[in-house]
Amino acid sequence: MSGATDALDRRDAVDMAAAAIMVGLTFSWGLNYVAAKISYAGYDPVFLSIARSVIGGFCVFLWCRWRGIALFTRDGTLLAGIAVGVLFGVEFLCLYVGLEHTTVARNTLLVNSMPFWMLIGGHLLLGERITTRKFLGLLLAFAGLATVFSDKLGGSGDMLFGDLLSLGSGFFWALTNILIKRSKLVEATAEKLLLYQLAGAAVVGVLVMPLAGPPVRDPALLPTLALLFQAIYIVAFTYVLWFWLLRRYPASGLSSFTFLSPVFGVLCGAMFLNEPLTIRIFLALGLIAAGLIIVNRPARKLTPV
Repeated sequence: MSGATDALDRRDAVDMAAAAIMVGLTFSWGLNYVAAKISYAGYDPVFLSIARSVIGGFCVFLWCRWRGIALFTRDGTLLAGIAVGVLFGVEFLCLYVGLEHTTVARNTLLVNSMPFWMLIGGHLLLGERITTRKFLGLLLAFAGLATVFSDKLGGSGDMLFGDLLSLGSGFFWALTNILIKRSKLVEATAEKLLLYQLAGAAVVGVLVMPLAGPPVRDPALLPTLALLFQAIYIVAFTYVLWFWLLRRYPASGLSSFTFLSPVFGVLCGAMFLNEPLTIRIFLALGLIAAGLIIVNRPARKLTPV
């Protein structure tokens, strides 16, 4: 019944309601970096990755039970799901550990290099040809990444370590998406795919935990609320809402809003954490946002004569 309802509710273009929701989602995802940074005062980044995945995964599981979404049918996705879970777990570790060693602005810019790694990987592994327009977007994006690394605001080796991990997170994010597109996971429900990823992140985190620091540092109220914000609101609510949008609106139209995520991430870091913003960070933001817009802009359809 839900499938029939989704078909009836399908839209051909992004309307004002969807646009407003996408702005809210991208703001939330930008704010997520700030919440993670705040939660480090109380919890180790590896432990945070585990806790966020377990709590968020449990909420998504309850959502699936309530909606009657099948999760345990034999659909041939198990092996690919395990592989995607491992990649997603490595991506999470790079993001969370990297964020502790660098600023929110730099982290969000480098993590959001994912679409450009995806473009290269799609060209090499999926047969998705890079057009001249997309190549221009790619050049702008890498100019933006070079600008981030050239910014002397974070000249210390510790921040360089965080920057490289953040960039690695974007790379593994793209690798995860490529594996999904090359496997039967592309036919799985979005909720099942998300649960594969969250389970993988939890398992990878548990395996790495002995190499990390003490899991609990100072479980005060603010870091704990920041953790719950990430697990319940970001993972369970915004991701499910994103999937709901994908079922009803064209993915190409929704993806055009992705450039707002690094924008909000940079601004939230400055507003809530008083992170200093340099001219080079703003320049990098402009280059990466422009690259995202160019890459995600749908090709014009030729009008038949």
